Amino acid sequence: MARLGKVQLLIEKESDSKSVDATSYPVEKGIAMTDHVEKKPGELSLSGYIIGPNYQADKEYLQKEMDKGTMFTYVGRNVAKNVIITSIDGDVDSNIANGTAISIKLQEIRIANTPWVKVQNSGKQNPVTPKPATTPVYHLVKKGDTYWDCWQWYGTSIPQLRAWNKYPDRRIPIGVKLRVK
Repeated sequence: MARLGKVQLLIEKESDSKSVDATSYPVEKGIAMTDHVEKKPGELSLSGYIIGPNYQADKEYLQKEMDKGTMFTYVGRNVAKNVIITSIDGDVDSNIANGTAISIKLQEIRIANTPWVKVQNSGKQNPVTPKPATTPVYHLVKKGDTYWDCWQWYGTSIPQLRAWNKYPDRRIPIGVKLRVK
């Protein structure tokens, strides 16, 4: 005899399954590299019978708890804690006068070790501190200097250089100070 929650079961066969997902990336021709393995939840398949005068009510109870996602502990040849029912299949047979054949699939649910904590938001906005004003940096123009050169040297965008200095791209006077930061 086995027990799933409050229901007694006559289980003839238990099949358990454990698996992982492994990523793979092609590195060399014909050779793949794996850098991550993800553990999948364990599964347990049961096949047997629900027997007794209340077998129909027991089956309905298991179906309702499956729909709600209730966690159970299964005790049979294997012991499985924190499992949910993922499917129930039944079979009524004339050889079973007081019960029904049943197949149940259980899936392990992993529970986090650390509790989830909700953070309260006070609703108040924190003031935004303005960026400190920087002192302008200037460049003394030599023959052949362009906005593009200043962009490369100082990292300031060309549209920003044009906005600060107001000189046409091809007519920047030699000897003037261009603002570059």
